[in-house]
Amino acid sequence: MRLSRYFLPVLKEAPAEAEIASHSLMLRAGMIQQLSAGIYNWLPLGHAVLKRIEQIVREEMNRAGAIEILMPTIQPADLWRESGRYDAYGKEMLRITDRHERDMLYGPTNEENVTDIFRRHVRSYKQLPLNLYHIQWKFRDEIRPRFGVMRGREFLMKDAYSFDADFEGAKRSYDAMFLAYLRAFSRMGLTAIPMVAETGPIGGNMSHEFQILASTGESAVYYDAAFEEVDLGAPDLDIERLKSLYAATDEMHEPEKCEVAADRLRAGRGVEVGHIFYFGTKYSEAMGATVTGPDGSDVPVEMGSYGIGISRLVGAIIEAFHDERGIVWPEDVAPFKVGLVNLRPGDEATSAMADELYAKLEKAGVTVLLDDRDERAGVKFATMDLIGLPWQVTVGPRGVAAGTVELKARGTGEREEMTPEALLARLSA
Repeated sequence: MRLSRYFLPVLKEAPAEAEIASHSLMLRAGMIQQLSAGIYNWLPLGHAVLKRIEQIVREEMNRAGAIEILMPTIQPADLWRESGRYDAYGKEMLRITDRHERDMLYGPTNEENVTDIFRRHVRSYKQLPLNLYHIQWKFRDEIRPRFGVMRGREFLMKDAYSFDADFEGAKRSYDAMFLAYLRAFSRMGLTAIPMVAETGPIGGNMSHEFQILASTGESAVYYDAAFEEVDLGAPDLDIERLKSLYAATDEMHEPEKCEVAADRLRAGRGVEVGHIFYFGTKYSEAMGATVTGPDGSDVPVEMGSYGIGISRLVGAIIEAFHDERGIVWPEDVAPFKVGLVNLRPGDEATSAMADELYAKLEKAGVTVLLDDRDERAGVKFATMDLIGLPWQVTVGPRGVAAGTVELKARGTGEREEMTPEALLARLSA
């Protein structure tokens, strides 16, 4: 993509309403624009990151055996009355009435809807286990939306829902999601700390929330060093051990009762980005979601739900990866892998080399943003640092004369002169 044809409305200064780093940087980098309190337009750069995070989550859900569907944003109130949650949920739920005076709602979550799908189509324990997930926009009418996409009213979520014939099967489904979450966050460059959590209005009695480490996180987190050392690709990974390792937020941490040796105890700041629940037959009993068991009798299915805040993760990753100049994207979630800077667009030889590199990188499958604007070098470098692409390549008249370009790693600031051929080999590897 050529920056001269791209839509990237960067700002020199952060708007006054930006209270945290991610909110400020997303506004400055032209990723989002506020439409209303807690509701944002996702502009091209922000949307690109959103889709990359979504794809990583999708791949790990599929790998774990979940099957993707898509449920509506608007749901009938009658489903929620069946579960008993319509009146209990609170003012966070946006209740509306359609033109036929039927009570509807903008879904804050999807347990009722997915249970209805299940009960209409699944009859036997032989059709289990089943895990259905979707990635969809939700709305919760937060009384004080703040911190940009970290606590908005409209947000993109991945919700998965497992169905099993018995507790043992439900536990296997829960553990599969536990591991899938750790793998998804790891692919985004994040260290995720799972900790035992309250179940809240969704209900249930087994739950973990996933905190990712960020220096500007919402709360202090204490955890066993094993979470930084675990090999998530190991075939003999001990999920039970991981679930039993110590992890606590500041309000839960009691130093005198901590079981972790001092040399193994780590402390950091955390941002919650995911939550998983096992809630047994809470919804299946209320809504008549049963299957015929091995003995011929009907039993309510055991269920769990598993959420990841896709749009929240965009902000959380920025909280974890930024510096005084801007965002520092991990490569797998970056909107482009390479920022290619043409220092002298008016110079024929410089433009020829920049255009040739651009074409060859694109052909090799490397995503590139070419800054071909008629702007000062300082403006171009500041833009590249602000939007945080992992690699910056500079093409200028002196380099062209020497047959070289400059490669800069955004994360470390390290620079290296090399030939265009060596650059192509490095970046397309």
